[in-house]
Order: sequence, then structure tokens, then C-alpha cells
Amino acid sequence: MNAREALKATWNSAQFIVDCYLNDLSDADLLVRPVPGSNHIAWQLGHLINSEHQMLSAVKPGVMPALPAGFTEKHAKEAAASDQPKDFLSKAEYLKLAQEQRAAAHKLLDQLTDNDLDLDAPEQLRSWAPKVVDVMAVIGGHWLMHAGQWAVVRRKLGRTPLF
Repeated sequence: MNAREALKATWNSAQFIVDCYLNDLSDADLLVRPVPGSNHIAWQLGHLINSEHQMLSAVKPGVMPALPAGFTEKHAKEAAASDQPKDFLSKAEYLKLAQEQRAAAHKLLDQLTDNDLDLDAPEQLRSWAPKVVDVMAVIGGHWLMHAGQWAVVRRKLGRTPLF
């Protein structure tokens, strides 16, 4: 196994957890907050999609498919307080966008050499991801970190624990 295969394995593991947690949730369920002041899943999905897009666009500009107009603004930190369904997408729309971004991420990863992975990350990412490989590794962990929060929402909704 090489570094690219290991990174893909972590992305795939995270995707499995994400898919399991989201599978039986409705669009309305995505707007449930586990406690006041926490972010609901709809906002988090947009944040995750936008983050992956931004990180990988920094690694290689132009490689990621464009996000819908206004998407970044709708999922900025300032927009997290909204509970209005009209401010967010449907689960199906989020999943489609995530799938498109991840397909481009896989394509990029396939193009990177071991030497590319060892290069310094773009300047704006270096404080938390010094090398390109670190940027790539953060993707799966970021999704898992948020998915862990979704387990609490699932409990609040009366769903059976999955893991």
C-alpha cells in the first residue's frame, strides 16, 4: 500500500460512517440541533463540502468543481445560526455536491506523486497542515469529527446507535 491508497482508505472509512449516520435522516432532521448553540447537520454538511473544496483548490487551483452560487456564504460561520429550511439544501443536494467534490479529490490524489505529497502545503493551510499529505489526511478526519456530532443528533431523534 502506498500513501495515496492509505489516504483513500481513510476517506472511504469516513464516508462509510457518514453514509450510515445520514441514511435514515430526513431533510427536517438535518436542522435539529443537539443542544442550543450547536450547529445542525445541514450547516455542517455545507461547511464540510466547502472546506474540502477550499483546501483542495488551494493545493491545486482549478481542480475542484465549482460550488453553486452563494454556497460558501450560506455555510459561513455567520450563517450557522439559521434554522430556516430555505437557507439550506436538501440532504440529496448535499450528498450530490459532496460526491462531486470527493470524485475530484480522488482524481487529484491519483495525480499526485509521493514527492508532491511531501511538498509544503499552501501558505494559508500550513499552520495546521504543513505538507500536502497533511491537507489530504485532514479531509477524512474532518468529516469523521463532524459525523461524531451527528451521533448525538441521532440519539436526540430516538434513532438506535449504529456503532
